[in-house]
Amino acid sequence: MNKKRQVAKYVIADILSAVIAWSLFFLYRKAMHDPEVQANLGKIYADANYFIGVTVIPLFWLVLYIMAGTYRRIYRKSRLKELGQTLTITFIGVITIFFALILDDDVISYKTYYQSFMILFGLHFGITYPLRLIITSVTAYKIHRKIIGFNTIIVGSNGNAIKVFQDIESQEKSSGNIFVGFINVEDYDNYKVEQYLPRLGDLGDLKRVVREKNIEEVIIAIERSEHKKIEKTITELQDVNVIIKVIPDMQDFILGTIKVQSIFHTPLIEISPDLMPPWQQAVKRGMDIALSIIAMAILSPVYIITAFGVKLSSKGPIIYSQERVGIHGKPFRMHKFRSMYSDAEKGVPMLSSKSDSRITPFGKFIRKVRLDEIPQFYSVLKGDMSLVGPRPERQFFIDQIVERAPHYMLLQKVKPGITSWGQVKFGYAENVDEMIERLKYDILYIENMSIAMDIKIMIYTVLIVAMGRGK
Repeated sequence: MNKKRQVAKYVIADILSAVIAWSLFFLYRKAMHDPEVQANLGKIYADANYFIGVTVIPLFWLVLYIMAGTYRRIYRKSRLKELGQTLTITFIGVITIFFALILDDDVISYKTYYQSFMILFGLHFGITYPLRLIITSVTAYKIHRKIIGFNTIIVGSNGNAIKVFQDIESQEKSSGNIFVGFINVEDYDNYKVEQYLPRLGDLGDLKRVVREKNIEEVIIAIERSEHKKIEKTITELQDVNVIIKVIPDMQDFILGTIKVQSIFHTPLIEISPDLMPPWQQAVKRGMDIALSIIAMAILSPVYIITAFGVKLSSKGPIIYSQERVGIHGKPFRMHKFRSMYSDAEKGVPMLSSKSDSRITPFGKFIRKVRLDEIPQFYSVLKGDMSLVGPRPERQFFIDQIVERAPHYMLLQKVKPGITSWGQVKFGYAENVDEMIERLKYDILYIENMSIAMDIKIMIYTVLIVAMGRGK
């Protein structure tokens, strides 16, 4: 499947729809003020505002669609959900255009405002959705008939794996799963599902298989006796972009945790790779960029004063750079104002503590008020970090944490941050035990990620810095 080509189809259709809708609306507005326009359409093309509109307005809609996540998971669109999404975005977009461009126009009466709003809304939605519906329906037709599909593996090797495989293969309308093979979580002499699918390896091979086989979906169908392996399986998949589905038990049916996409498909619990709605992800990144630029501008005198303080406090560089592990396990260089004596990190990596003799007197002060962290606004601008997210660690300590708390790998689903829920609640960790204790707050953050949560954490961070309560 060519995802770029599929995205291009929607983008072209959306731009074309926006151009046609705005052109017709512009004609309507002109005709209201000058009835002769209908007999002489050349007057429209003589108006520079028309050409500005057909250039800027489609770009505005495109940005709005991207923020709403319209072009994500492009082959998994639901026609019903797309109807609701298109209605919502059209309503938001038309209101924005109305207040930005139309509200100041000369009008005959307030009734014309409502007419203009309804006509622009009707034109844009009435042209946009049918074109999208055609593309989505053609794609759904191909998926239901297995013309195109998603490479899928089953994690499991016995009765439950066979049942899931047979249920999905016998669906009246295919869900698009193209089974490549299975992964076993326990070693047995015989694997029952092997009569239907090839064995691709055990749990330790899962990540490699996903990447080599271009897997898009993993279905966990292990036996009740193997349930302790679910956490490890999900943890293994956190830094790869796949959709994870788990077979439910009766408790899941009772609690209502099963979300079915189609009445014809096998009921499975889907673990989405998206922790925040696409529009919130776009807003979060926008906040990161905007607030980092503002912070760097406002704090520029503080940067200079702190740099002088570090230089005068002890010999060595002003900025200390260290490799940390970021999103999806990708290493990056994190920068801080140096708070320790030079060469304090020689030998085996060590965590700092309150009574750490490696920290300079000035370093204790800047650590307490978090001034050592402010060079990280640059890393946020680069995209290596976010303002809010779990604190990045070194691989040396991650290896120790994972041995005792494998779910630490869940943190690598998001960008690390300058501040975090764990940092606010717990502060700096002085040993691996405290890192694991702080971990629960970072897991809670990931499970409750939202713009509101980020703002709350940033407010508490500012209060901690202002009151000098940093640990």
